Order: sequence, then C-alpha cells, then structure tokens
Amino acid sequence: MHAIVHALTITGSMTWEITWALILGFALSAVVQAVVRRSTVVRLLGDDRPRTLAIASLLGAASSSCSYAAVALARSLFRKGADFTAAMAFEIASTNLVVELGVILALLMGWQFTLAEFVGGPVMIVVLALLFRLFLRERLLRQAREQAERGVAGSMEGHAAMDMSVGGDGSFLRRLLSRRGFTSVSHVFVMEWAAILRDLIGGLFIAGAIAAWVPDSFWRGFFITGHPLLAKLWGPLVGPLVAVVSFVCSIGNVPLAVVLWKGGISFGGVVAFIFADLLIAPILSIYRKYYGLRMAAFLAGTFYVAMVVAGYVVELAFGGLGLIPSQATAKIPDQGVSWNYTTFLNIAFLILAAVLVIRFFRTGGMMMLKMMVGAPEPEPAAHVMDGMDGMDGHHHHSDGHHSGG
Repeated sequence: MHAIVHALTITGSMTWEITWALILGFALSAVVQAVVRRSTVVRLLGDDRPRTLAIASLLGAASSSCSYAAVALARSLFRKGADFTAAMAFEIASTNLVVELGVILALLMGWQFTLAEFVGGPVMIVVLALLFRLFLRERLLRQAREQAERGVAGSMEGHAAMDMSVGGDGSFLRRLLSRRGFTSVSHVFVMEWAAILRDLIGGLFIAGAIAAWVPDSFWRGFFITGHPLLAKLWGPLVGPLVAVVSFVCSIGNVPLAVVLWKGGISFGGVVAFIFADLLIAPILSIYRKYYGLRMAAFLAGTFYVAMVVAGYVVELAFGGLGLIPSQATAKIPDQGVSWNYTTFLNIAFLILAAVLVIRFFRTGGMMMLKMMVGAPEPEPAAHVMDGMDGMDGHHHHSDGHHSGG
C-alpha cells in the first residue's frame, strides 16, 4: 500500500509542477492556430528546399503538440499537395519544438534540456532530410501517396482535419481580439487538451509507478553508468527503443524522461528518448495504415537514425561547452503542494483555462468533441461545419476529412 501511495504522490507532484506551463503552452499554441489558416500551411510546403523545411519547422512548432494529431495532420498536408519531406519536418516540429514541451522540460529537468531539445530538433530534421534525399525512391513515395489517398483511419484525423482559424481581413491582433478570435482560441485550446490528455495522464502514472517501484540499480546497470564513455554511446541508441515500448507520446513522455535521467541514461539519450514519441508502437501501426508497410519501415529506420544522430550531436556539443547538468542533482518531484510560485501560477492559469472552457461549451464545442472519434473521408475535400458558424460567425473548416481527434 505504501508503494502505491508513493507512486501516486510522485504522479500528483509532477502534475502540480507542470499544470500552469501546460495551460500557458496550449493557450499560446491556440492563439497561433487561431490566426494561421491551414491552406496557407499547405501552400508554403511545396518542396524540400532548406528554406521550405525551415518554414515547415516553424509552422509545426506553432501547431498541435499531440503526436497522433501531428501524424494525422502530416498526412492531411501530404494529401493536399505538400512535399513529403516538408510534411515530416512539420510533424517532427509539432511534437518536439513546441513551447509547452520546452517549459515542462525546464520545470522538471532544467533549462539545459529545453535548450538541447531546440538544438537537437533542427539537427534531427536536417539529418532526416538528407536521408530522404539519399534513400527515398520515387517508387516508394508513389506507393505511399496511393496509400495516403485511401484515407485509412488511424487516430486523431478529425482533430487534424479541423481548421479552426479565423478568416477575414484585419491584422493579427484585430482578428485575435475579436469575438470570433476568442471563440477560435477557446476551441483550439480545449481540443488540444482533449487530444493529449490520455497520453499525459498515462505518462504521469507510468513515470510515478516506475520511479516508486523500479530500483535505481536496475537503471544504472541498463544504462551502463559504470563506464562513462560506453554510457554516452549507448544512451542515444537505447533511448528511442525504450520510448517505442513505453507507448507514451506527446509531452507525456517527459515525466518518464525525468525517471530515466535520474536512473543514469546519458544526456544525449534523454534527448533521443523524447524525440522518439513519433516511434512508439501505436504510431508505427498508424504509419503502416497511412503510407503502407514499406514506407512505415522506411520512416521507422530513418527517424531512428536521425534521433540517434541528434542525441550524439547534443551530447558532444553540450559536453564540450560544459552545459550537461550533474545527474547527482537529479530529483523526482514528490514534495506535493505548498504555497510557492507554482501554486500561485497554477491558480492564475486554471482561471484562464476555466474561462476558455466555458467559452468552448457555450459556442458549440461539444459537437467538435464528438467529431474526434469519426473516420476520415477517402478523398480530400473542404467542408465547413456550418452548424457552428451561426453561433459566433466563427468558421471551422474540416480539412480533408470529416472528423477526428
């Protein structure tokens, strides 16, 4: 019984530590998504030039941080004419270069990990683009496009399909501060939470259980901490493999990363582990449904290599600059709730979240939540959910599918 209470205490402490950061991150993401039209994204991702990949990364960083939604959106963009490499760069940035991930890493692990994430992410995208240039054959790409056009259901298609941006003329600020802008932000905010909640809760509970029940001696042996050089080589290789079998993606894998870091995985290994949310077993299965078995295997191989290389680059660069924090100071949050800056920030941001949630339900949000579980359509088409337009003059375009999550 004591072990269960200990695990739940760790889970609760981690949750309390990151609540305000999650709300802030999703609110910022919602603001950007409210004013950037999906059609604009497709238009900007037409090739695999360095400039295009940089734009894809920036747009990805401003979109949904849910891994399933990012994967579904990448296919949607590909079906609408975006370059495949650019769509994959967008997907990587969506889950690994987002604000909420950076803030949570800083809170739970230290600013060095946030910096490593934003250095390693672009490295991974560059390596992946090079691998695609070298090894992606036109025949395989054609087969993947044919499979993508079938519109086989995976997960979160509806969430990926909904374009909740505010159209019309006017500046960024004017559109954002309008009633329609407020509604759009509230809709994106709640849909983002709905998309990642399962993985976030799963990640927190798994991390709490492993931290409480798996002894550090197991991890020290597994990560070869007795041989520093070997540990640095082994970490980035094994980090993604641990992620594959953890089944936790999006920002839900950060709590587990805390446990692995305290257990002795190398700095580069942590970074590779966090990047590997796009290689967990359920997402590999979705790649197979979206693009066919051969392309799924190609993506698994190239993504893995890119993550490992990014892990090594971060390990070398940060080690050389003396920026790798001491593992001896690594600590699992288990102190519970106390009156400090975290509590005051949580109260303030929970009030903000409540305001957005109330707006969401007052402007037809339940209909959107129900649509998260639907299946995509076989052919890309533009749909407008007219039922919600009348409520606030706010347009929700369903991009390429009817529903999703």
